[in-house]
Amino acid sequence: MHYKSYSSNNFTKIPQIESLSAGQIREIEIVSSVLPFKTNNYVTEKLINWENLPFDPIFVLTFPQKEMLKPRHYELAEKAYHTKDLKEKSAIIKQIRMELNPHPAGQTDLNVPKSGEEKLQGTQHKYRQTVLFFPSQGQTCHAYCTFCFRWPQFTGISELKFSSNEVDKLVKYLEENPQITDVLFTGGDPMVMRAHILRKYIEPLLESNLTSLKNIRIGTKALGYWPQRFYSDSDAPELLKLFKQVKKSGKHLAIMAHFNHNVELETEEVSQAVKKILKTGAVIRTQSPIMEHINNDSGVWSKMWSKQVELGMIPYYMFIARNTGAQHYFSVPLSIAFQKYREAYQSVSGICRTVRGPSMSCLPGKVQVLGINEIAGEKVFTLRFIQGRNPDWIGKPFFAKFDPKAIWYTDLVPAFGEEKFFFTDELNKMLAGGDEEDDFE
Repeated sequence: MHYKSYSSNNFTKIPQIESLSAGQIREIEIVSSVLPFKTNNYVTEKLINWENLPFDPIFVLTFPQKEMLKPRHYELAEKAYHTKDLKEKSAIIKQIRMELNPHPAGQTDLNVPKSGEEKLQGTQHKYRQTVLFFPSQGQTCHAYCTFCFRWPQFTGISELKFSSNEVDKLVKYLEENPQITDVLFTGGDPMVMRAHILRKYIEPLLESNLTSLKNIRIGTKALGYWPQRFYSDSDAPELLKLFKQVKKSGKHLAIMAHFNHNVELETEEVSQAVKKILKTGAVIRTQSPIMEHINNDSGVWSKMWSKQVELGMIPYYMFIARNTGAQHYFSVPLSIAFQKYREAYQSVSGICRTVRGPSMSCLPGKVQVLGINEIAGEKVFTLRFIQGRNPDWIGKPFFAKFDPKAIWYTDLVPAFGEEKFFFTDELNKMLAGGDEEDDFE
């Protein structure tokens, strides 16, 4: 199979699109003017059940739906769709996008580090041990997830994009900060890059004698959307050779794979790709948010975790859909997410229980819902930090009043009559530009 990409410009050429009505096609065109849309022939031919439209989870995962925009935003997008004034069209679309919280959790104002007085654009450093790097050539994907919190990367609006090709500055920053043990290449998807381009980013890390750097991670959806990347693409042998080189250098290589539904794990293509990667010595860890319309089903999760372990992968995270883009469409109440997590967790073998969740990657850190309990006569969420802007927060349990409608940490209030959570004052100082955060990064 040769890779063929589809977007808002040519998706009507997909043969199966004939099963959609003219109205459904128009809705896709309208919504995709706001939320990026891209898919490919592997997804359309191998993963989507076209007889199950419009409810097929992979179809929803990759094709924009009308309800992904709130009514007011859809009306504006429809107006832009029909206008012939390109300047007006562009202004309307940008207005909608800016109202969709394009960079949540302090990505632009709190997470961008400095080397001396210079801000390192295309780099994020939120947690002490881990730096994220956004390679310039990796700012697209084989197909786009409709829920993705990275959607601003694909809009073409320069002020919403994170990217860098200055790996020398990354190396310098790592030398200046020996507490950093992990570099995570992210995007977009680094696996869209040709192997010789990816090598230009990874080799400097291996050649710079960074003894503090232990782990190189690569975040990717390629195993779900284009597994051929790892065994039949023309440069697949060179890519696998690079993976082996990382391991030979003494660094741990982790492929952070995104799988959102068990259907993505059931093809021969993905099985073959996983085998190729594991033979290099790399480890594959898996993660996904829990989302309405796609995988809000404990059976889906238990099938995913079991199949991932069967193939040799390690279940890693169940996330909560972030507060950006179409969160209203995908969001699952925290209480339901915990219920689904617990049911799935109970139904799988112990070696599948490496997974953590449900977890919110929010402003203060990664907050896990540990349980729903009744303490001193009050029903509460029991929470803890898996990661925190201050490492001292990590592992500390805290409590919020139970709210069956809560979908994000900002919906929660402290339990037991407390005025604020234990981390609130410190977080507010960070937001105000205090010096404390520098000590944690």
